[in-house]
Amino acid sequence: MKKHLLFWGVLAIFAKAVLVTAQDEDEQIVLADDKCKCTRVTTRIIRSTEDPNEDIVERNIRIILPMNSRENISDPTSPRRTNFVYHLSDVCKKCDLVEVELDNQVVTASQSNLCDEDSASETCYAYDRNKCYTAMVPFTYGGETKMVKTSLTPDSCYPD
Repeated sequence: MKKHLLFWGVLAIFAKAVLVTAQDEDEQIVLADDKCKCTRVTTRIIRSTEDPNEDIVERNIRIILPMNSRENISDPTSPRRTNFVYHLSDVCKKCDLVEVELDNQVVTASQSNLCDEDSASETCYAYDRNKCYTAMVPFTYGGETKMVKTSLTPDSCYPD
């Protein structure tokens, strides 16, 4: 009886390994995931249905429109945003510096040549959870109203 259970257990693990391996072939590679603009660009390579000897690169672009976002996300009293502008070149650029070894020398390089110093002022349509957003709000206590600075994303403003 124990051998019978052991056989079915090994068979189940083998079947699971085969299924996981088959799923990895369709795995998508994330090219860009911009939380600020609510976009995600992925790619994967698939077989051509017309010619099985050819592979096709498939791109998937997901854009989520935050319908309740404000013109100025740090100001809850600003009007609602009605205009959303997306440029694929801006979404896919990677301006983070990466260290690369070239001819036994380590140099820093960027993966995009479209980077500029003006990228810090880009318009965000949603909160980037890695940044600290604050706003001044009226606070009334004991009949006295004061303007108090408050955190809109407390997890990123107050480290543990």
